[in-house]
Amino acid sequence: MSRLNKYFQQYLSTKVIFAIDLVLSVLASAVVMLSLVFFAKTGSDYYRGMFSLWWMTSSIVGTVVGMLVFKSYNVVVRHMTLPDIIHYILVLLAKVVVIGIVVGIAKKINSSIGIALVYDFLLSLFFWICVRLLMFFVYDLYKKKFKELSDRQRVLVFSTSDKSAAVVTRLENSPHYDVVGFISRDDNSKNLRINDLPVFVCHTDKQVEKVLDQLSTRAILFSSEADVMRENTDLVEYCNRNNVKTLIIPTIDELETNQRMRDRVREVKIEDLLGRQEIKISMDEIKANFNGKVVMVTGAAGSIGSELCRQLATFGIKKLVLFDNAETPMHNLRLELEQRFPKLDFVPIIGDVRHKDRLDFAFREWHPQVVFHAAAYKHVPLMEENPCEAVLVNLHGSCNVADKCLEYGTEMMVMISTDKAVNPTNIMGCSKRLAEIYVQSLGLAVEQGKVPGKTKFVTTRFGNVLGSNGSVIPRFREQIANGGPVTVTHPEITRFFMTIPEACRLVMEAAILSTGNQIFVFDMGESIKIDTLARRMITLAGMKVGEDIEIQYTGLRPGEKLYEEVLSNKENTLPTSHDRIRIAKVREYEYDQMKVVLEELVDLAHKVKIPEMVILMKKTVPEFISKNSRFEEYDRLKAES
Repeated sequence: MSRLNKYFQQYLSTKVIFAIDLVLSVLASAVVMLSLVFFAKTGSDYYRGMFSLWWMTSSIVGTVVGMLVFKSYNVVVRHMTLPDIIHYILVLLAKVVVIGIVVGIAKKINSSIGIALVYDFLLSLFFWICVRLLMFFVYDLYKKKFKELSDRQRVLVFSTSDKSAAVVTRLENSPHYDVVGFISRDDNSKNLRINDLPVFVCHTDKQVEKVLDQLSTRAILFSSEADVMRENTDLVEYCNRNNVKTLIIPTIDELETNQRMRDRVREVKIEDLLGRQEIKISMDEIKANFNGKVVMVTGAAGSIGSELCRQLATFGIKKLVLFDNAETPMHNLRLELEQRFPKLDFVPIIGDVRHKDRLDFAFREWHPQVVFHAAAYKHVPLMEENPCEAVLVNLHGSCNVADKCLEYGTEMMVMISTDKAVNPTNIMGCSKRLAEIYVQSLGLAVEQGKVPGKTKFVTTRFGNVLGSNGSVIPRFREQIANGGPVTVTHPEITRFFMTIPEACRLVMEAAILSTGNQIFVFDMGESIKIDTLARRMITLAGMKVGEDIEIQYTGLRPGEKLYEEVLSNKENTLPTSHDRIRIAKVREYEYDQMKVVLEELVDLAHKVKIPEMVILMKKTVPEFISKNSRFEEYDRLKAES
C-alpha cells in the first residue's frame, strides 16, 4: 500500500485539497448570488451594480481566511471523522460571516440576504461533503484495483512461438499473472508486437537485465519444457543466479492431477531441467492394444505403478486391477482414480507378490489379459543390508507373477527392471537380473514348446526415475526446505535420469513392439553429476551454495558405484523401430536350470542363510561384482579359488 499512499500524496496534496475546497465554496456562492440576481421577486435593482463583486470577493476572502484559521485542508480525506466535519462547518460559518459583514457595510441586510447566506452555507457544505464522498468512492475503487494489480506477478513470456502467444490469451483474465511482453533469441522478432505486446530480442545477460528493469518484472514464463531445456545453461541459469523467477505452463498430465494449480502456471522444477524431448509413441496403436481388456498392475501404488494406472485409465480398458501391499498409498490412489476417472472400472487389492495364494485369488477372480509387474524393492543400501528380502520380493515375487500369468493364460506380462541389473554391483541389481533371467527363460521355454502356455514375456530396463518415492530429488528438496545441509555421497558420482511419464511411455511402447522374450532398454541420454544436481536445486530455491545451504559429502553407500552402466550402446543392444528403444543382448538361460536355482535361492532366503545365498547369486550371475559392500569378500574368494 506504500505506492498507493504515495499516489494520493502526489495527486491529492494539501494544496490540491485547498484549491478544490476554495473552488467549491466560491461555486456555491456564485450559485446563490445568481439566484438572488435572477430569481428575487422584489428589489431586483438592489442586487445589481457592484453587489456581485462584493459577494464573490467576500466569499473568496472568507473561505481562504476560514481554511487558514481552522486548517481544514490538512484533514486526510480517507480518514475523515465527525470532528473534522466541525472544522468544515466553522470554515463555512466564517465565510458567510465575512460575506454578511461586507454586504452589510455596502448594502443594507434584508431577509433575502439572510436566507441567501444560510443557502450559501448549506450549499457549500453539501458540495464539500459530496466531493469527499466521491473521493472515498474513488479511493476505494483504486485501492481494490491496486490490490488486484499488486497481487498479479508481471511476467515476460519466452519465445514468439504460437504456443507462447497462446499464453497471453490463457492468462488474459488471470488474477495472478500479468503478461507484459515477450523475450526472444530470434533477431527476426525485433520490433515485433504480439497480441499488442512488445517483443524484446536478448542475447546477453545485460540485455535481459535491462528488459527486466524496464518492465519492472522479475519473472520469465516458459510455454514448454523444450524451451526450458534449451535454455537450461543460459537464460534459466541467469535467472537462478539473479533471483528471477522461472515459470512454466504445466503439462496436461499435471493439470489433470492438480486441478487447483494456480492459473495453470508453476515454477520451473529440477525435473524440467533434466528431462529430454518427449518420447513420441503410437497412441492410437497403444489404445487399440489395450482397449476392452482387463489389465493388472502390481506395485500399483508406487511411483511407476501409479503413473501406469493413470495412463491405462485413458485407454478404454475394461477393468483395472490394482495390486499392492502398501495400504495408505493404495488408499490415496483409489481416491485419485475415483475423482479423475469416475467411469473407470477398477478394483484395489491389498496383497503381496510373495504370497502365491493371494496372487492366485486376483488372477482367478479377474483373469487379467495384460499384467504390468512393477512391484519391487528398489533402495540399494537397504537391500544390501537385507539381502534375503530382496531375493524374496524382487526374484521370488516376480517368478510368482510370471507363473500365474502362464497358469491363467495372460496374453502378456511386462516386467519393470532397472539399469542396476546391468553388470550388477549390489544385491538389489542382482536380484532384478535374476528375475529378468527367470522370466526370459520361462518365455523361451514357452516359445520352444517345452512349457505349455501362450503368455508373451517382456522386460523393460529403466534408469533412475525423477521424483519417485525416496529418490534423490525429493530428498534434496526436503533438505533444502529444512535449511540444509544437502548430503551427496561423492563429488564425482553420476546417474542417468528419466521422468516417470517417460518411463511409463517406454513400457507402453515396449508392450506393442515386443514379439516376446525381449529385454528393452531406453536411450537415457547424458548422465548427470549428482553434485551438479544438488547445486542446481539450491539455486532454483533462490539460495546460494556455501552461504545459505551447505553441501556435505558422506561417502558411497553399501553397494553403490560412481557410474551407472550405459544401457543402450550399439555393442550390447539391437535396434527396434523406435529410435530411442533398443533390445539388450543378454545371455540366455535354460528354464529348467533356472527353476532349480530359484528354488534353492528362495529356500536360502527363507532360512536367512545370507553367505550361501549371495555366493549362489554370484555363481548364477558371474558379472555380479560387489562394490563398497561386505560381500566383496566372496568375490576375492572366488578369484582365489
